[in-house]
Amino acid sequence: MSDIVPTAPKQPADETENQIKSPDPRPGAPPEYSSSFVPGPPGPAIPLPAGYPGGLPMGYYGPHQPSTFPLYMQTGSICPIQYQPGKYPAPQLSAPVVWMPVPTPIPHCPPGLECLAQLDNIHVLQHFEPLEMITGFETNNRYDIKNNTGQMVYFVTEDTDDYTRNAYRTLRPFVLRVMDCMGREVMTMQRPFRCTCCCFCCPSARQELEVQCPPGITIGFVAEHWNLCRAVYSLQNEKKEDMMGVLGPCSTYGCGSDSVFEILSLDGVSIIGSITRKWNGVLSAMSDADHFEIHFPLDLDVTMKAMIFGACFLIDFMYFESSPPQHSNIHHD
Repeated sequence: MSDIVPTAPKQPADETENQIKSPDPRPGAPPEYSSSFVPGPPGPAIPLPAGYPGGLPMGYYGPHQPSTFPLYMQTGSICPIQYQPGKYPAPQLSAPVVWMPVPTPIPHCPPGLECLAQLDNIHVLQHFEPLEMITGFETNNRYDIKNNTGQMVYFVTEDTDDYTRNAYRTLRPFVLRVMDCMGREVMTMQRPFRCTCCCFCCPSARQELEVQCPPGITIGFVAEHWNLCRAVYSLQNEKKEDMMGVLGPCSTYGCGSDSVFEILSLDGVSIIGSITRKWNGVLSAMSDADHFEIHFPLDLDVTMKAMIFGACFLIDFMYFESSPPQHSNIHHD
């Protein structure tokens, strides 16, 4: 009796299969609905904005569409990166510098002066230095030389150490380096130190500028002459022989008007050209960022054009380079 083991009753095979296979909980194919929707006629085609080649989606910026964010190419990839409209501000891109085309070499013209030989007037634009105006710390002057169409002809930089600039101010000796569009130094201007403690009529107290083109070869000098009420200079050749003269106005610190320095012939009768310091309003009164306009005949010898060009910088340093009041007593010791 104890050897009998109870067993579960046997079930039919079809019922066992039904218990093993549970119903699939996933829905089957959606039933087909009867729809009364009838497609209408196609709407009018909307033209794509200009600058969307191939039909880019609406709301994306195109590279040729005005006033939109430019299209950038990622380095090493052919896929352009497009930014979401309105999320990133447009970058402030500086205007490219346009240089005057370099002419072919001209016979009997010092190398680097070919552009000057083809011009009858140039603009000398001094860079505005906010740090200099705020702190009073004198920095190296920089100038852009442009033609009438705004093309860059030369770039001029001052090469003077900090102590000399801030100790001697407007009386400082300096070296100006004239660079062309290739970054080559085509002209050098040197101003030696001149002591103004002695009498102004003494030759050792007169200001002078040496012009070299190419650097190392002197082509002339700009020499100051003593005058009671006017700025007077002579433009000399490499032998220090007078070739032309420069006569300034009675008052070089004209407020509200231009200051004109006339370029005269050797006999002082004919006016050949001019160096005009343009009045720039408040900027001229508060800073030394000057604007000069130089006129000379187109057929004038190119070396004399370079001498007139050099005289402009000596005039700028002597009369229009601002100096703090505490250093003004240097001129009267």
